[in-house]
Amino acid sequence: MTFWRTMIGGGLLTGAAHAAPGIGLQTPVTSVAHEIYDLHNLLVIIATTIFVGVLVAMFYAIVKHRKSAGHEAKHFHENTTVEVIWTVIPLLILVGMAWPATRAVLHQKQTRGEDMTIKITGYQWKWRYDYLDAGMGFMSNLGTPRDAIYKTGTKGEHYLLEVDQPLVVPTGKRIRLLLTANDVIHAWWVPALGVKQDAIPGFVRDAWFKVDKPGIYRGQCAELCGRDHAFMPIVVDARSPADYEKWVAQKQKTLAASADDPNKTWTLKDLVARGETVYQQNCAACHQPNGQGIPGTFPPLAGSPIATKNRAAHLDIVINGSSRNPAMAAWGKVLNDTEIAAVITYERNAFGNNTGDVVQPKDIKAARGGKA
Repeated sequence: MTFWRTMIGGGLLTGAAHAAPGIGLQTPVTSVAHEIYDLHNLLVIIATTIFVGVLVAMFYAIVKHRKSAGHEAKHFHENTTVEVIWTVIPLLILVGMAWPATRAVLHQKQTRGEDMTIKITGYQWKWRYDYLDAGMGFMSNLGTPRDAIYKTGTKGEHYLLEVDQPLVVPTGKRIRLLLTANDVIHAWWVPALGVKQDAIPGFVRDAWFKVDKPGIYRGQCAELCGRDHAFMPIVVDARSPADYEKWVAQKQKTLAASADDPNKTWTLKDLVARGETVYQQNCAACHQPNGQGIPGTFPPLAGSPIATKNRAAHLDIVINGSSRNPAMAAWGKVLNDTEIAAVITYERNAFGNNTGDVVQPKDIKAARGGKA
């Protein structure tokens, strides 16, 4: 038990708050998160004490020294004793608050001595996790079904806080995070782990955590990163070292088996089926599941010239984005050749766009200028 938890009677206070997470912070599961939790409780007590003390003194003065009770206001100034008191006491309070706060920040920034390193890249609106020690990586997308978001389906227990692929980590290991972003500023935030770090394009920031207790810990992007900012959750699945090693071995096999062959020739039916999945994960948020778009912001794909006529322009805008509309991301940095070929084929053969066009992965490779 830390000094500050003992000081504020933390056994009772934190126990009560842990029992009712709906009115307090999430239950901390790392040393940094515990420091943040205890510091929060300490500052709440200090602020509450000052508030109550000032309020009581103010009402006492109002009631006991009111004019109707026969008191007259006295005129005085330059009371050195009073001026020293009201300067020294707040200074001591601020120093007392700054000491544990500085210690917590320094602890939070001590990222060295890691057991493993994970690179996290933020995209609109998803996360990519690269396990640098295991040589593998994957995208983590929102797991809440679109029909639940658009009020046609049932909302689950973890509505907007579920993903298709969580970040899996071992317990008892010091994990260093390297954070950056591909497009705009994001922020990777999991309160229970005591981690909140901005992911900035062109910069690499770092953070760390060590979880001692297996479990599922949830968070979300804490930076206003665009229209679907609320649909960018984080799920951390902490497992025992033995279970984690089993997961890594299985994940490496799964990723190898599911890797796309860029030289494969696909049928129209298979491309449309694959493209629908890619579209729902990456495009439906802006262009809508029915391809109607959002008037004034995102153009419709249903019946649009770019999705029914100009195939070269269609490839170019999906791969390279749009200079006229920055909200249209350059998906060539995120999706591989097969995924882009599939989603373009889907868009040209869905929403009533029955063009019959088939875009193969080799076409995307050529459109990139031969660069994968």
